[in-house]
Amino acid sequence: MSVPEQRAERSGRRWSGGRWPGRQGPVVAVVALGGSLGACARYWASLIWTTPPGGFPWTTLLVNVAGCAVIGVFMAVISEVRSVHRLVRPFFGTGVLGGFTTFSTYAVDIERLFDAGRARAGVAYLGLTLLAALAAVWSAVWLTRRVLAWRQP
Repeated sequence: MSVPEQRAERSGRRWSGGRWPGRQGPVVAVVALGGSLGACARYWASLIWTTPPGGFPWTTLLVNVAGCAVIGVFMAVISEVRSVHRLVRPFFGTGVLGGFTTFSTYAVDIERLFDAGRARAGVAYLGLTLLAALAAVWSAVWLTRRVLAWRQP
């Protein structure tokens, strides 16, 4: 605990002179901004493709899978092509995509399916979302790396 920020955190003091310790203020701000944009996009998707009560939550599934694919592309590009400003990852990766993907709604959707007596659909949705999200990230990273390697001289 030789770093002052660590001592302040350990003692429960988070603020030092009215400022965030280190350089966290801008990070928190861009995550909040990105999260609000991502959440608005997710809400828009839920208005466009509504799910009837007791129906299979296709919109949430597609939003989560699409968000996972985009994070795969994003991480491959910024880790292999170029360095980016230090606020790009928290803004887009954590904020926008964190606000867009909605794993809390995923959990609520599973509960609703079970409460509606559709346990098999709930279990299928649970597994399908998990597998599709992981496959989307993996596929997007793999494909993006292939495209980037092909474009290199």
